[in-house]
Amino acid sequence: MKFTVVSSELLKALSKIIGVVPAKSSMPILENVLFNLKGNELSLSATDIELYSSASIAVNGSEDGSITVPAKRLMDTVRALPDTSLVFHADLESSKITMITETGEYNITGVSADEFPKFPEISEDKNTSLDGDILRYAVNKTIFSVSKDELRPSLMGVLFRFREGSLTAVSTDGHRLVKFESTSVTLPVEADVIIPAKALSALMKLSESGEIQISMSESYIRFTSGASVLASRVIDETYPNYESVIPKDNNLEMVISREQLLQALRRVSLYANSTTHQIRFALRENNLTVSAEDVDQGSQAKENIACSYKEEDMDIGFNANYINDVLSHIDNDNVCFRFSGPTKAGIVEPEEQSKDNLLLMLTMPLRLNN
Repeated sequence: MKFTVVSSELLKALSKIIGVVPAKSSMPILENVLFNLKGNELSLSATDIELYSSASIAVNGSEDGSITVPAKRLMDTVRALPDTSLVFHADLESSKITMITETGEYNITGVSADEFPKFPEISEDKNTSLDGDILRYAVNKTIFSVSKDELRPSLMGVLFRFREGSLTAVSTDGHRLVKFESTSVTLPVEADVIIPAKALSALMKLSESGEIQISMSESYIRFTSGASVLASRVIDETYPNYESVIPKDNNLEMVISREQLLQALRRVSLYANSTTHQIRFALRENNLTVSAEDVDQGSQAKENIACSYKEEDMDIGFNANYINDVLSHIDNDNVCFRFSGPTKAGIVEPEEQSKDNLLLMLTMPLRLNN
C-alpha cells in the first residue's frame, strides 16, 4: 500500500475522526485508524464500537490496500509536520509502515485491517436531509445541558424530533433544560431519536457546509456530509415528558443586557459558596441586584444592573454555573427572563428571535436562606 499526500490535507481528515478513537480500550484495535486506499482516494475510519466515523481525501495513489495505524502516534506526527508532501508506504505482510518527507523518515507498526470492526448496516427506511447550519445550531445550543449521569441514560443525549414541517431538539440534566424548535425545515420523515452527546460532538467536527444526509434505523443514525460519514448507536430509552416541565404561567418578565449580566455574574460568583454556587437575583423596578455570600469564608459581593422590569419585587436563587452556561449559549444582545415565583423554574430566551427558529432555556431555582 502506497500513496503520496499533502500533510495538511491528511491532518484535516484525521481531525474529523480522531475524536471517536478511545484513549484506552479493552480492544487495542480500536486505538487505531483504518486506512483504505483505492486508486487516488484514501478513506480513513475510526470507531469505539458505539460510534463510527470516516472521511475521504484525494491522494496520489500507487498501490491499493488497507491497514490500521496507531491513531495517537499518527496524529501527533502529522500535526508536528510542516505543510509538506508525505509518502506513506505500508508492507501489508509485516504491517510495517514508513512515512517519508523531504527531511525525515518515520516508522511505526500497524495492525491488519481484517481485525478492524465493520461499519454497521443501516436500513434506508427513514431518510432525510437537513441544512448543516440548522443542525449545527441545534447541537451547539443543546449539548451543554446533556446529563452525565449514567443512571439516567435517556438524558445522556439530545432528543431530536423529526416532523414533516419541523425539527425539535431538547436536552436536560434535571437542573436545566434547552429546547430549540425550527419550522423553517421540510422533513419527509417522522421520528424521535436520542443521539448521544459524544456523537454530536463528533458531528460538529465532521459536518461541512451544505445539506447533511440523515439515515435512521431502529438502532443507528447515520450522517453524511460531503466525503465524511458518521454513524452512531442511538440511546434506546424513552425520553421524559419535557413539555410538562416547561411552565406556562411565567408572567414576571425582565429584559436585560446579556453581556452586562454575564460579566457581573462571573465577578459576583467568585464569592459564592463553593459547594452550592448559589447567587441571588433581587428584582426591583428597572433594577437587578446580583449577590452572593459564602458564610464559611465570611465573604460576599453584589452588583446592580439596569434592566427593564415592571413587576412585583422578587428574590430568587440560582446556581451561578447554570445561569452562566445559559447566557453563554445565547447570541443576542438582550435576554428575556420570565418568572412566576421564587420556587418555580425560570425561563430564559433571546429578547428577539425568528418565529421560525425558537430557542427556550430553563433553569431550576435554588431555595434561598433568608
